[in-house]
Amino acid sequence: MRRYWLVFSQAVTVLLAAYFVVATLKPEWLGRPSTTIGHGVALVEAPTPAVGPPPPGSFRQAAQRASAAVVSINTLKAGHPQLQDPWFRFFFGDQGGQPQAGLGSGVIISADGYILTNNHVVESADEIEVVLQDSRRTRGKVIGTDPDTDLAILKITLDRLPVITLGNSDALQVGDLVLAIGNPFGVGQTVTSGIVSALGRNQLGINTFENFIQTDAAINPGNSGGALVDVNGNLMGINTAIYSRSGGSMGIGFAIPVSTAKQVLEGIVKDGVVRRGWIGVEPADLSPELMETFGVKAERGVLITGVLQNGPAAQAGIRPGDVIVEVGGKQIANVSELLTQVAALKPGEAAKFRVLRRGDHVEVAVTPGLRPRPPRLQRER
Repeated sequence: MRRYWLVFSQAVTVLLAAYFVVATLKPEWLGRPSTTIGHGVALVEAPTPAVGPPPPGSFRQAAQRASAAVVSINTLKAGHPQLQDPWFRFFFGDQGGQPQAGLGSGVIISADGYILTNNHVVESADEIEVVLQDSRRTRGKVIGTDPDTDLAILKITLDRLPVITLGNSDALQVGDLVLAIGNPFGVGQTVTSGIVSALGRNQLGINTFENFIQTDAAINPGNSGGALVDVNGNLMGINTAIYSRSGGSMGIGFAIPVSTAKQVLEGIVKDGVVRRGWIGVEPADLSPELMETFGVKAERGVLITGVLQNGPAAQAGIRPGDVIVEVGGKQIANVSELLTQVAALKPGEAAKFRVLRRGDHVEVAVTPGLRPRPPRLQRER
């Protein structure tokens, strides 16, 4: 018995020694691929995975589906046109005669070549270059802009354009996963992930009409005009701005909902301009000081502190001191909501306004006019 045990022990020892030698020198014999680098150093590598569905939790398919339709936008602004005039240079100096380059992103939304981006990306640009993910380059033409929402529509002429699928931004909920796609700092197309942090952000002082999607997906300079998509790769918004003290991402980014972008697109392509309602009033949020000044007692609504003479509101009988509480049956809580609801009205078609006047509720029919475009700022180039 002792003899058998001794033979068994020796056999086990030999087998273990052989396994160690093979695992060290020839791991592929054991199904463990190795790579030899340098002077015969053997490394152990994981086997190449079989082609199959992405692992759980991966956003690979959403990124692949949307990324092809996200483009980089390079802009060039020429120097001031009068810089060649010696008298101009004598009095004003050399005010940056070199062309200024800009960088942003955009989203192809139509096989016809229409691209959504931000107005501030292409504003005052003399040349616009659009670079696709497949490295194709072409000139972009501005079809129209809407400074009130900071959106712009470009058009390019190329074949076989990838097109993004538009989603339903009104169905988004706080906590939903989203991806931000763009070209931050010009490093190349980049995908970041996060969640919807808040909805309906307004009164930020960024645009005239604000209804932002807030997200913590990293957005940086160069992402402006890029896509915010859901986990299916559907477009939910156009990345527009960040809150930052350093110039980089701090986890607070803002995107314009695709529902707003569609309205702007339709107006610009159809009429060349976005037609919004306008009634000619000076509104203010309710405050104890203003209510005391105008002798108003109201729990909600927007106080009218001034009315444009012969404007739509004046013609309908709205007066300073009135508090607008409803527009077209929708309740109004602040100035931002009033601007949004009035802008949504069709110019030339009467709408019902519910007004609080001296403690009584009064219904007024107002026929809005066409909201004038804001004056374009003259900027030095």
